[in-house]
Amino acid sequence: MGAPPADPPVGIPSDADDDDGVAIRVARSGGIAGMTRRWSVQPAGDDREQWLLLVDRCPWDEKPPSGSGADRFVWRIEARVRRVRREQVIPEEHLSGPWRELVDAVRAADGGGAPQR
Repeated sequence: MGAPPADPPVGIPSDADDDDGVAIRVARSGGIAGMTRRWSVQPAGDDREQWLLLVDRCPWDEKPPSGSGADRFVWRIEARVRRVRREQVIPEEHLSGPWRELVDAVRAADGGGAPQR
């Protein structure tokens, strides 16, 4: 895939660095306006297991297909789980399956609603 979006990484807070810490952030950049929107969740307690399942289902080690066309959205997804940081950049047209589920859940938890499709 081409270079990731020019904006900096979404950023995971340092308090997700403890042994049980979980933090997930997503950013959508691009589109006609070229703006970046960000959402995040840092679950605690009983909610943590649900989020761990969502993160673990994503194929972090697979290279996503390249995006096509100008003015398309690109998603940057970052997760820090138990001191391990993962990051992936996915073009909007390839945001599906576990990636879509994770992004939708983070947006809903952060009050952002479901993404436009």
